[in-house]
Amino acid sequence: MLTAHPHYDKSPCIPVSTDAAECSTGWVQILSRIRAAVRPGRFVICAECYPGAFVREIAGIFEQTLHPELLLAVEDCFHPPEVLDRMLANRLTDDPVFGRMCPLDLENFLDPRRVEEFRRAIDGASGLVVIAGSGASLVAAHWDLLVYCSLARWEIQQRQRRGEIGNLGADNPGASAQAKYKRAFFADWRAADRLKCRLYDRIDFLLDTNDSCAPKMISGDAFRRALAQLVRRPFRVVPYFDPGPWGGEWMRRTFDLPSGPPNFAWCFDCVPEENSLLLGFGSEKIEIPAIDLVFRHPRELLGEHVYARFGAEFPIRFDLLDTMGGGNLSLQVHPLASYIREQFGMPYTQDESYYLLDAAPDAVVYLGLKEGIDRRRAIVDLERTQSTAFAFPAENFVNAWPARKHDHFLIPAGTIHCSGRNSMVLEISATPYIFTFKLWDWDRLGLDGQPRPIHIEHGIRNIQWDRTAGWVRDELINRVGALATMPGWTEERTGLHPLEFIETRRHWFTAPVPHDTHGTLNVLNLVEGDEAIVESPDGAFEPWAVHYAETFIVPAAVGRYIIRPAYPPAGRIATLKAFVRENQ
Repeated sequence: MLTAHPHYDKSPCIPVSTDAAECSTGWVQILSRIRAAVRPGRFVICAECYPGAFVREIAGIFEQTLHPELLLAVEDCFHPPEVLDRMLANRLTDDPVFGRMCPLDLENFLDPRRVEEFRRAIDGASGLVVIAGSGASLVAAHWDLLVYCSLARWEIQQRQRRGEIGNLGADNPGASAQAKYKRAFFADWRAADRLKCRLYDRIDFLLDTNDSCAPKMISGDAFRRALAQLVRRPFRVVPYFDPGPWGGEWMRRTFDLPSGPPNFAWCFDCVPEENSLLLGFGSEKIEIPAIDLVFRHPRELLGEHVYARFGAEFPIRFDLLDTMGGGNLSLQVHPLASYIREQFGMPYTQDESYYLLDAAPDAVVYLGLKEGIDRRRAIVDLERTQSTAFAFPAENFVNAWPARKHDHFLIPAGTIHCSGRNSMVLEISATPYIFTFKLWDWDRLGLDGQPRPIHIEHGIRNIQWDRTAGWVRDELINRVGALATMPGWTEERTGLHPLEFIETRRHWFTAPVPHDTHGTLNVLNLVEGDEAIVESPDGAFEPWAVHYAETFIVPAAVGRYIIRPAYPPAGRIATLKAFVRENQ
């Protein structure tokens, strides 16, 4: 097993300009640049804020520096919290985790009477007007300058956990982080994203508010130019790491992570819905949500057939699950496609797989049901865990398969599963977000000291009881097939199962390997070897290094690319590549 790998880049930056002057750093530079754009007479500045931004702080700084005649806070235009609660109730549901995607726009959060009052006040002003908050561009019928205050989802979650913010129009900063995340996920972020997509072409300045003490700003033109560049080259998103009740120590050792958290359970290194991008302007860096690229250039990023099927959504997720020295993941099942569509309004489900980056000798993957089990007994035992101290005897019902480095376990929706302790898993899956039905959590509490939500009823309705040991062995474990052998490299198909829409290919190589996106999104991870170089055969992008366990994205528009060893390898190195099958 690896014990160290100092080259893993935890803050990958994508250079988009050599001119550091394009990026203003700190409030003094930022406000000076905004002030220079203000013209005499009535001039309206909209500070459109993504939910979670510190709006009062931003507005206060604008007021102290620009001295506007009129300063307006959008939150004063929202419907009362109890009205919004009623509006959202049928979408948020009573379930602590699951809801349905909310179709309401940000306009629906606003009280039309208050909006009209604000507009009259703006019309009556003769000098500088600043309006700040989520929906500022909706409240102001017309504006002269739009400053979009951007914020990454991961930072929003940290602010929720610290109790620093609540939800849009809600008086709930003291609510649980789980409740705030759920409302943001199903309602706030959906409404804010729809508005953001309408504003991309109109943004004058993009303000990075992830670090409230060190804000940064680029022009809207620089922002749009950067996004256009990104879909013409490979890149990485900024990974983030989180502890969990089952977390391990492999990532801490291998990636040189800090000693503070109790463990590291997850690394989300390709979830553009929540990851961010670091853009380099000379020596300066600015952070933006990775989903901006998906929204702005879906066809170039995803490819035409993926975009036609999924719309502006990134359908492939890569993340790392560390149980090395930790515990089992929760025993779980993902909803069938028909179930997630009918119950939650989602167009596709979380088919997935476990690829073993590393494994201790005793590592296992729990997958599928044992032959001849008593289905009624299994259900009764699962239900008993909810009302008594009964421990579910998983070993009586679920197969535990030995797991070795580079094994690939395929997990179509409806298959009961979990990774056991002492494993390092690269999870490759579809991306329907948070729809995992936990069945049994091994009689433990979450890091907050509370039981984690269990969804027995949903789970039982989705378990495919005929996926027993023989079928699992034949269909889901190491379904590896050779596809090509050339001097210096071989290509294998490793999955996923025909029930799943993702295809995976593994390349073992000691020499350059030619790849082609064939007009569809590629997502890859360097699963063996210290370092590889990704380059263009015709010089379309600069050669670019990737390191062990790093996930990287190759947009559909890139076309042909080459991956080669960075230096003469001591042995074979390998990548695992995923893409959406065109015939499904």
